[in-house]
Amino acid sequence: MARPQLTGWSSTERQSPDGSVEFSQSVRATRPLVEPSERGALALGVRYWEEVEAATRRLVRTRTRGDELELRLLGRWTLLRFGPPQTSVEASGVASRFPIAGGILARAPGGSITFAQVVEPVVELRATIDGFFPRLGGKPGGPPWTGALYRHVQRRIHTGVSRRYFRRLIAEGPR
Repeated sequence: MARPQLTGWSSTERQSPDGSVEFSQSVRATRPLVEPSERGALALGVRYWEEVEAATRRLVRTRTRGDELELRLLGRWTLLRFGPPQTSVEASGVASRFPIAGGILARAPGGSITFAQVVEPVVELRATIDGFFPRLGGKPGGPPWTGALYRHVQRRIHTGVSRRYFRRLIAEGPR
């Protein structure tokens, strides 16, 4: 099976003066890929976390503790910890938002990662990080080179996983 093309691929990044980052990636799809329900919204997140595990050859795995989700390296270190998912179901689309609660890769709790399927005016899939304080990112008032590790490592990993995630959603079709 050929890898699906990522039609309309878009990726933007911005760092706020407080050191938080906003990172948004999107692609267009020819049809909705999850149902317009809470279940569909949650499926977007589940499929992303499955892709994180696959992309890292399961070196990074998800673990749930109550309502929280953790990304753990080798089962030992919590890279990122997320609060309970918050879903949104509207006529224009569905979304699943995971608040960032901490972990080794977070300089401070805050922000979120959101997976969305927008159906108006066109079908678009989105993965957005908003208000995240990456430990490897530049510090407010610090020299520009302090964010190099984030730009060259953590951001690239997220971009690679997102591209795989979008391709997988499109290839597998509706669930």
